[in-house]
Amino acid sequence: MVEDDPVAAEAHRAYVERLAGFTVAGVAHSGAETVRFCRTRHVDLVLLDFYLPDTHGLAVCRTLRAEGNPVDVIAVTSARDLGVVRAAVSAGVVQYLLKPFTFAALRDKLDSYARFRDSAAQPGEVDGQAEVDRMLATLRTTEHATLPKGMSGETLDAISAVLADSARDSAADGSEPGEGAPDDGAGMSAAAVADAVGVARVTARRYLEYLADNGLARRKPHYGGVGRPEVRYAAMSRKA
Repeated sequence: MVEDDPVAAEAHRAYVERLAGFTVAGVAHSGAETVRFCRTRHVDLVLLDFYLPDTHGLAVCRTLRAEGNPVDVIAVTSARDLGVVRAAVSAGVVQYLLKPFTFAALRDKLDSYARFRDSAAQPGEVDGQAEVDRMLATLRTTEHATLPKGMSGETLDAISAVLADSARDSAADGSEPGEGAPDDGAGMSAAAVADAVGVARVTARRYLEYLADNGLARRKPHYGGVGRPEVRYAAMSRKA
C-alpha cells in the first residue's frame, strides 16, 4: 500500500490485515519507493494514494504500465475531480475509493476485487458476453445512492454482513454444503436472513435478489425434501 501519512498508512495496514486472504507486502510513502518496490517484489494489488510528496499517483500508474508491470491498482485518495477519475480509468485503475473511508468501505472494495480475481484466474474461455459482464460487475460494489426505490443502504449492509458472517462461520468449522445446520455452507434462506436482521421475509428476499443480480451474492438450490428446492443465498466466496 502507498500512503505518505504514517498514521493513515498504519490505519490502512491494520484494516487490510483484518481481512482473510490479503497480506500487506509492504508500505511505501512515495512514488519512487512504490516503483522500486514493485520492481523487486511480486505484488498483486497496490492501494495507491494519489497525493504523494514526490509525484502524483497517476504518474506512478503510468510508470508501472510503461514497464509492463501488470499489478492491479485501487486508488485510495481524496481526489474528487472528474478529470482525475477519468485519467485513473485510462491508467488502468480497477477501483476508486475516496478518503475518508470506513473499514466496511475498504472491505467491500477488496472483497469485490478478490471475487473478480478468482473469476479471471480460471482457465479456459468465457462462455459469452454475459459471463464477461458478470465478471466485470464483481468489481462494482453496491452504491447506496443508486439503490432501487424503497431500499435502504443500512438494510442492505446488514443483510450482506449476515451472509458474510455465515460464510466465515462455515469456513471456520469446515462445513461442507449440505451438512450441519440449515444456515451452513449451503447458504441461508430468505427466512433465516429475515430472522437474523429483523425484517420481513419478503423484504429479505428482495434485498437478497438484488445482491444476487448484482454479483454480490449467489443463489443456491437446496434439496431438503419432496417438492421444489428451496433457494438459499450465499456470499460470493473467494480463495484464502
